[in-house]
Formats: sequence, C-alpha cells, structure tokens
Amino acid sequence: MNLITIGINHRTAPIDVREKIWYSTEETKNILPILKEKFFKECVLISTCNRTEVYGIPIDEVDEGKGVVDLLISFKDSGNIVKHDHFYELHSSLAVSHLFKVVSGIDSMVLGDVQIISQMKEAYLTASNMKTVGKLTARLFDTAFHVGKRSRTETEIGEGAVSVSYAAVELSNKIFADLNKHTALVIGAGETAQLTAKHLQSKNIGKLIFTNRTREKAEAIASELNGSVIDFDSFHAELKNVDIIISSVTTPSYILTARQIQGAMRLRHNNPLFIIDIGVPRNIDPEASKIDNVFLNDIDALNNMIDKNLGKRRSEVPKVKNIVFEELEQFYNWFKSLQVNPTIQELRTQFELIREDEVRKNINRFSETDKELVEILTKRIVNKILHTPIVNLKNGTNTEADEETINKVSLLRHLFGLEKKKY
Repeated sequence: MNLITIGINHRTAPIDVREKIWYSTEETKNILPILKEKFFKECVLISTCNRTEVYGIPIDEVDEGKGVVDLLISFKDSGNIVKHDHFYELHSSLAVSHLFKVVSGIDSMVLGDVQIISQMKEAYLTASNMKTVGKLTARLFDTAFHVGKRSRTETEIGEGAVSVSYAAVELSNKIFADLNKHTALVIGAGETAQLTAKHLQSKNIGKLIFTNRTREKAEAIASELNGSVIDFDSFHAELKNVDIIISSVTTPSYILTARQIQGAMRLRHNNPLFIIDIGVPRNIDPEASKIDNVFLNDIDALNNMIDKNLGKRRSEVPKVKNIVFEELEQFYNWFKSLQVNPTIQELRTQFELIREDEVRKNINRFSETDKELVEILTKRIVNKILHTPIVNLKNGTNTEADEETINKVSLLRHLFGLEKKKY
C-alpha cells in the first residue's frame, strides 16, 4: 500500500518546536489543497499540541517526504526553529499501524488520552470538506475510528484520572455521587483551578462559586463557566453553604485553619465537606483532616491516585496492541480485496460453487453417459458469462489500488455480494 505518514510529535521535538509547526483549522484548510496539488492523491492533516502529521497517498511512487516537510515548514515560516531532523516518515503498514496507535491513545504523551479521537475526527472532517479525502483515506480513517472506539470500550486504557484537575473531580465524585445537588467553591484563578472548575461543570456540578485575590480574574472564569463570585476576604462566611472546596493559590500560610473549618462544620450541621488542597505550599491546615466528616486531600494524595491510574493504563497497552493488530489485518484484507486478481478469483469461486450446487441437485436426472457432458457444458456456460465482465475489469486497471480500480472493484464486489460475504 502506497500510504505515507510524515510528521513531528512529542517524541521527536520539544514543545517550543511543536508549537511552531502547529496548524489551526483555518491554516489546515489553506494548506490541504496545496499538499494535494503538489504531492498527494488523497491526504489528511492532523495537528494537535503533541503532533502534526500528514497521512496521504503520494502522486508518484518516489519518496515525497522532503518536499512535504519543506512545505509544512515554509507555510508556517518556522525554518529558524523547525528542522528536517524533527520529522519522521513511515510507509505502508507502518503508517497504518502508527495511525491506529495514535487514535487508540497509546502513542499520546498522556497514555490513553481521551481527546485524541475527537481531534482526529475534526481533522478528518476538515479534509473531507476540503475534498482531499479519497476512498482509501476514507476507509483508513473509518477503520481508525473503529480502533479508537474498540480501545475505549474493550479495554480500560482511558479509565482513571491522570491529571491533577481531573483527579480532584474524580475524588469529589466518590464522596458525592450526584454532583448536581452540591455546590463547589473554587479558590484561585490559575490554570489548575480553571481546569478543575471545567471538569466539575462537565460533571454537572449544581453550583460553582469562585473567589480570588484579584476579583477580576475570578469574574472572568465565572462568566465563562456560568458561576458566581464572592470576595476573597470574606469567603470563610460561605463555607457553611458549600460541599466541595478546591483550593489552588500561592500562599505562605494556611488560608483555612482547622479551627475555621471546625466552626463551619457546626454551622453546616456536620454535613460532609470535601476539600482538595492543590496548593504548594499547602493552603489548608492538614489538622482539618481529623475533623469528623471533613475529607481533606492534598497534592500528594492526587499524585498517588494518578500514579495508580497510569499503572493501570500501562497494563492495558498489550490489549490495545492486540486490537490494533486485528484491525490492521482486517484493513489489509480489505485493501487486498480491492486489487483485481483476488477479486476475479473470488468471483470465479462464487460462480463455481453455484454451478456445483445446481449440478449436484439435478445430476441424477441425467443418464450416466450425459453426466460428464453436463459438467463440461455448465462449466463452459459459467466461463462465457464471466468472460466479458472480467475482461472489462482488467482493462484500464492497475495492480496498485488507485481510484479508478477501487471504483470498479468496489462496484463489482457490491453487485455480486463479495463484500458482505467476506466482511
């Protein structure tokens, strides 16, 4: 198969290089027609924070890698930082296998990354809209998405939080099964606080309250996530009304002491209070963990949870590789079936089976002397029926499955039920 992958990822280049060769959706729309015009019959460009890769069927048999890399670099005007050495090039089955590993999440920087499938679907949709997708890449990516789905449903490669922000929300969910009935107070407006709030919102938290020393920053996040804001100097008064506290601020001393939390517990009639202290140095007095119905977790607890989850995901990698191998085999069976000679052989076999079956049912109606003639006559009829379509199929088609050959073979396989029969 003349498929080629040319790309750069987190293994071959650091972030300051990858960000210079990252393509937005608009940039992808602009470069895809150029890539197709110069180098590919079909192509898809995937660009995320961890990789930029082109999957395509080259116009010529010769290696197009250098020209493609030159275009990717020059289009972004990033030649002062991005070099040819940062790129890799994979062909045929290695390119297909790589795509399947990417979509399953085992090639991601964060093992089992759940975002990659949606990112790849968006990239494929963009290529489809720009009409740079053909029958081969369509089938290739359709199979790839099936690999991604199987990896998620048949293994636990994406299970368990592997980020601090998501681990915080996962722990919250263990204490309060239905977050929709509870209120969370997010203290701080840094990246971790924002991500945690977004994860809480995605889990349908009942109410989000933000507080920060710089109120404007809290208001900006609250506006985005449909939350409310309280003054940092008076957030202690709100403790009686919240069930979850996520704290992530830089402070030399505790912003919440055990005594303050003890007081809040009395006002909230000792209902459970879940606290995640992501701050370093710690924001919450660790003595608070001794108070009844106060569940306090710090950054170490979250990191331990993340380590366990990553270990579990690593143990799932062999299962995912088995899925990749199975789907790779299926894809190649499909690809080989698109070549002319295997299809002709399948067609002949199908007709011969029909002939043999009909002869067997009716052969006893003939005399012994005529039975041999029946065999010869029916074989001759079948050969004559197949002669013209086989000649027409061979004319103008290539040994390699190009667009025209795929169309002809696909139509024939559909008409005679060969596709359904095998797959």
